[in-house]
Formats: sequence, C-alpha cells, structure tokens
Amino acid sequence: MRWTNLLFAHWPIAEKEIAPLIPDGFSVDTFDGSAWAGVVPFRMEGVRLRGLPKVPGTHCFPEANVRTYVRDKKSGHHGVYFFSLDASNLLAVGAARGWYRLPYFFARMRIGRDKEWLEYRSRRLFTREPARLKLRYRGLGAGSASGSPLEEFLTARYALFTSGRRGRLMRADVHHLPWPLERAEAEMEDLTLAAAQSVRLPAIAPILHFSRSLDVFAWAPKAIE
Repeated sequence: MRWTNLLFAHWPIAEKEIAPLIPDGFSVDTFDGSAWAGVVPFRMEGVRLRGLPKVPGTHCFPEANVRTYVRDKKSGHHGVYFFSLDASNLLAVGAARGWYRLPYFFARMRIGRDKEWLEYRSRRLFTREPARLKLRYRGLGAGSASGSPLEEFLTARYALFTSGRRGRLMRADVHHLPWPLERAEAEMEDLTLAAAQSVRLPAIAPILHFSRSLDVFAWAPKAIE
C-alpha cells in the first residue's frame, strides 16, 4: 500500500491515563516520562494482497486512526496500538476487522485541497457516540523536520499490536523506509474521534509532522506466544 498526505499529530499524556486503555500483556511506551497519543489522517492508495491485482473500489480511500505506543511485555518489542481506525471503504473495514482484528469503523470521509492546505473531514457512521475529525493541514517543506529522537520515537514503528479472539494478543510486522518527514501546520476544529475512544487529549498544541508519500508492506498478524 501507499500512504499519502499523512499528518502525525501527537500529544504527551500521563502514562496513568493511557495504561487502563490497553490490554494486559502490553505496557505503555514512554518518552521523557510521558505516554503519547496520536491522531493520524491520511489517504491510502494501491492497497492489495501481495501477488494479487488490486480489487476495484477497495484500493484507494481516506483513513484516520487514533493511536498510542506500547511494548510487548514478554519480548520488549515496541509498536503501535490503535484505539480506532476510521475508513470510508466498507469492504476494507470488514476485511481489516476480520483479518487483523483491528478496531476499524466505517465513516463518511472527504479530503479536499485549498492551495497547499489539505482539508480533512470524517464522521463515523452507525454509532451513537459522536466521532468526528475536522481539520486542515499542510507540510512546511522537505528538510524542515529536525530528525530528533522524539521524531524517531513517534514515527519509527515497525509493528502493530492488537487482541484477537478471547483476548489473545496479536502482532503484525510492518516494513517501510524511514518517514520523509516535514514540519507541519494544522488548524483543528473537531477532534471527537479521540474522545469517542476515551482518549482525552490535553488542551495544548500538538507536535505536528507531515509526510507526502510512503510505500508500506504489512505482514499477516500472528499470535504472541
């Protein structure tokens, strides 16, 4: 798959607020004593199973996820834990829920453009709790990111963790080149997407990064023994 026009928006959060939201068997991964919550909107393109052609109508769609970072207590491996993933493709949502055991939700989504600004809208469907994302953002140009240890902590993640049937812990490996990051600007209007998952974002400006395009490979999930 290819991820395009991706925004990383991250907030530091007390570890004690994140810990109750993740399954037993994982520990919160911290940086400078803080857990981190992220809201990440982007567009998915070229999605297909390896060795097979693209399925019409399922290979390009917007997606937005709410995440944190964890470690597997047994191995110490670190990766992404998703609180939610919203996508505008119903078939993809069903496949990801069944195959990856990930908390995908179907949403009405739109990505527009106003010169260099991307305008992103998402509203989750078929749920009572409001779960919306409304913002506009832009990258500030190649070479504007700092390459700091915090940037690496927040973006260099090559595994995702989830829980399968009967709470069985699962891991799926992910491969990609290092993110071609830029600093970013964003104007945020509605972030109830995070609140819908009991993630309380602090009332401070997030740390923002932007990436224009990156090719990604993901492997099938396996149970953590």
